[in-house]
Amino acid sequence: MSTPLSRPGLVLWITGYSGSGKTTIAHALQAHCRSHGMTPLVLDGDKLRAIFGAHHGYSDADRRALAGAYGRLCAELSAQGSDVICATISMFDEVRGWNRSNIPGYREIYLRVPLAERRARDPKGLYRARAQAPDSPMVGLDQHLDEPRHPDLTIDNHGDLSVADAVQQIWTTFLEDRTS
Repeated sequence: MSTPLSRPGLVLWITGYSGSGKTTIAHALQAHCRSHGMTPLVLDGDKLRAIFGAHHGYSDADRRALAGAYGRLCAELSAQGSDVICATISMFDEVRGWNRSNIPGYREIYLRVPLAERRARDPKGLYRARAQAPDSPMVGLDQHLDEPRHPDLTIDNHGDLSVADAVQQIWTTFLEDRTS
């Protein structure tokens, strides 16, 4: 007979447009957590799409279905006691609303980075590719993103915030008291 867990895991859902630093911050946060004896899992939207999305395109319906799957995966991992850092664009209020209603340890972090800064960073070359192929849909340019209405933490970055500073904000807000 299994016994219930003492607490579900925490789910830190890091959202923002492409180029806002979600993946970079997620991995830096994971390393910081590990240095304090925690072992969170990182789920990255691009890697999750490669796992779950073979039959999904980039329409709103396809993106909604994938985001819902990511939320359900996070809910399951959290229910088993795992802390999860999920870095995903997460375009839809309804998906984030489902997460908030169904994942007890859900915390939403919105990386708000202006378009000019995201274009300057462009780590995956998406903004450059979009300029060369203007018919390719891109979230924030052609496809609408429901900006989070009530995130638990908003991190604004106009190019002057370091990854370490962003990690420290998340750590102080959600994790510092979990290590004591």
